[in-house]
Amino acid sequence: MGYLLGIDIGTSGTKTVLFDYFGNTAASAVSEYALYQPNNGWAEQHPEDWWQAVVQTIRSVLAASGVKPSEVKGVGLSGQMHGLVLLDREDRVLRPAIIWCDQRTNQECEQITSLIGRERLIEITANPALTGFTASKIMWVKNHEPELFEKTSKIMLPKDYIRYMLTGEFATEVSDASGMQLLDIAKRNWSREVIDKLGIEPSKLGKVYESPEVTGLVNRNASELTGLQEGTPVVGGAGDQAAGAIGNGIVKKGIVSSTIGTSGVVFAYTDKVTIDKLGRVHTFCHAVPNTWHVMGVTQGAGLSLKWFRDQFCGKEKDMAAVSGIDPYILLNQEAEKVAPGCDGLLYLPYLMGERTPHLDPYARGVFFGLSARHTRNDMLRAVMEGVGHSLKDCLSIVAEMGIEIDEVRASGGGGRSSVWRQIQADMFDKNIVTVNASEGGALGVAILAGVGAGIYGSVEEACADIIKPVTVQPPIMENVGLYKAYYKVYQNVYQSLKVQFKALSEINQA
Repeated sequence: MGYLLGIDIGTSGTKTVLFDYFGNTAASAVSEYALYQPNNGWAEQHPEDWWQAVVQTIRSVLAASGVKPSEVKGVGLSGQMHGLVLLDREDRVLRPAIIWCDQRTNQECEQITSLIGRERLIEITANPALTGFTASKIMWVKNHEPELFEKTSKIMLPKDYIRYMLTGEFATEVSDASGMQLLDIAKRNWSREVIDKLGIEPSKLGKVYESPEVTGLVNRNASELTGLQEGTPVVGGAGDQAAGAIGNGIVKKGIVSSTIGTSGVVFAYTDKVTIDKLGRVHTFCHAVPNTWHVMGVTQGAGLSLKWFRDQFCGKEKDMAAVSGIDPYILLNQEAEKVAPGCDGLLYLPYLMGERTPHLDPYARGVFFGLSARHTRNDMLRAVMEGVGHSLKDCLSIVAEMGIEIDEVRASGGGGRSSVWRQIQADMFDKNIVTVNASEGGALGVAILAGVGAGIYGSVEEACADIIKPVTVQPPIMENVGLYKAYYKVYQNVYQSLKVQFKALSEINQA
């Protein structure tokens, strides 16, 4: 029997999972690490912490499963996207990694737009300049730490640093590289135009592979540290969203995922380059060779429910602590008692600003329509419905772009809530489906490793064999029309408040 290893280098920790060829989990392990905020709006991590977590979790899963190193036939890497890792000529890390949620690069985004032109930048990289993307982080280092940048020999993404430590190969793959804003999305390789205009030497960027391609073999040093067999293939892998989509079976036309984690993501497969010229959604290369994906992101999805739980649901938290029941189960039971529409109460989930469709860092959360009739439970369900409306914003843009939407697969923590799934079914007027796979990104890159190792014929074949629907929730037709009416009001509330959000921010900064 053979096994495949999926390693997911996340923001809070690394999760490593060992799977058999049928997608069953043989063992899993998690190791956490710190996030540092040296200044307001900054976010950094030490790449060495990621590597130690990878070493620890690989050793843990091998020990827990009893699987022999020779039985591990391939390794796949998933990771937090957009981070910046810099190495010098002796392969030493030059500074802490600037990670995806860092917001220090507003001026650099303006600089990139000025150097390349907004329309041309979107034409090549499929996205406007954003603070989260890697290119603006590179420019920040060039502008603020020029001596350090001069020492830079290699520019890497988080998971590609782990690849380098495992194999000694300096490489990346198309799905994660798409989020650097240096890739020509249509050609699936570095854009010399962008790189030259930003003053980045091509030699500082690794070779670009397709996601299932073998990029290197576990070397002797990594073998001794991790327990993996020297020579084990390591494939390209994928950025976290593309990896999670593979693990959810989003590998063919018509199937879209709606993920409610801390943020919310609508992820759609497309077999051709499809770009929103307004830059409201991201277009990236998919981890399925020669395909792409469109992704809409709402910042405060599960975060909104967590905020409401922490601020207003002490009773449920206390009950959960005594009974051992997840407090979110209690909240779902309470939300289920409230009629759809919450008696005219709407919530805008913009606690952290918003990306899709507004790209507005000044937007803030709003309860609209609150009256003396409303209860705490009305507010609870309104939070869940507000997240549903924000995901509808994402889905609507995907539909505008001509991408087929036949089935929506729910995932993430919110995907486990039958109430939230029904809200989405009614708002989207689509069946909401759950699948048997629960390991998301780790399973996705294990599948990619299996393709690279020749275990599976293709990503699509592997997903068809491993990932199966479990539940289907159809829309309730009487709710569909109700939510359509509320959705129009929801959209107009933001437009009415847009100027006031900015004014509020200026007062707070005064």
